[in-house]
Amino acid sequence: MDDDTASGRYVQRGTVKWFDPAKGFGFVVADQGGPDILLHANVLRNFGQSSVADRAGIEIVVQDTPRGMQAVEVLAIHAAESEETIASTFTEDLDLSRADPLEPARVKWFDKGKGFGFANAFGKPEDVFIHVEVLRRSGLADLQPGEAIGMRAAMGERGRMALLVTSWDAALNGED
Repeated sequence: MDDDTASGRYVQRGTVKWFDPAKGFGFVVADQGGPDILLHANVLRNFGQSSVADRAGIEIVVQDTPRGMQAVEVLAIHAAESEETIASTFTEDLDLSRADPLEPARVKWFDKGKGFGFANAFGKPEDVFIHVEVLRRSGLADLQPGEAIGMRAAMGERGRMALLVTSWDAALNGED
């Protein structure tokens, strides 16, 4: 934990306990323990994402308020370390060594209930399939139509499919 006593804010590392995009908030459990930390959707949006997956690692700037600890800035999100097993046929498709470079894209639609959706990479006419497990591995829980994202995609049996989804800023900065 890095302290900044002058502002009362400090960097905290932890794990997302849960986040509900419909409610607009969720909570983070700090690695060092202590009370849950409120993570508001606006703070997440300022980072360039509309959701985050449960159990994802997260680095945030926190501040103690009269209502308790709150995240005021997201610095990084890391995919959950202990993900459920994915069917072996789908796991083989997640080999990033065959993926295209990170590119900016826009979500066409995504249905969390169905477990998939589609996006369009800028300058490319074809749709790119996005599976919910790819979102979870990328540290995300949901996508909204029109949302700007970054993604690495590769050709699959039925067309292009996303192998990694990131925030918009990461795609613009060429990060992986």
